[in-house]
Amino acid sequence: MSTERPDPFVVAGERETLRSLLDFHRATLAMKCEGLGDEDLRKQAVPPSTLSLLGLVRHMAEVERAWFRRVISAEDVPLVWSEEGDRQAAYDASAATRSEAFDAWRAEVEHARRVERQAGSLDVTGVWARTGQDVSLRVVMLHMIHEYARHNGHADLLREAIDGSTGV
Repeated sequence: MSTERPDPFVVAGERETLRSLLDFHRATLAMKCEGLGDEDLRKQAVPPSTLSLLGLVRHMAEVERAWFRRVISAEDVPLVWSEEGDRQAAYDASAATRSEAFDAWRAEVEHARRVERQAGSLDVTGVWARTGQDVSLRVVMLHMIHEYARHNGHADLLREAIDGSTGV
């Protein structure tokens, strides 16, 4: 399946700009994984790091869930891969499959999009449990763009190490 990556808007309102940049980065992560089987997607970066493309997809499913469901929607749901709240558990993709990871990630992305669309304003807030601070949907969307951009840089290096592919 080929991922279609939307170009981010360069002239738009704040919400449309944030939405388009976030979707651009979501699609970039998916594109970095295209054409690879489970074994390649589980290949780890460099010892002692356990970082892999599949681990990044799993991690981003957790991040989507944590910020949109748990913070903005105040849903009392566990993390996807750790009921104990271990945020690092998602990175362990040693037994993971593409379908398991991507199904969870896509489900969380779709849920996040619904949360964002249903929010009346970017000023809607939720409570960040780790600090007890209120955080706005605006800040969550900016954080998500930052999180994807940072991890897409990791994905660039991981993909190049697997098969020499660069760019995208």
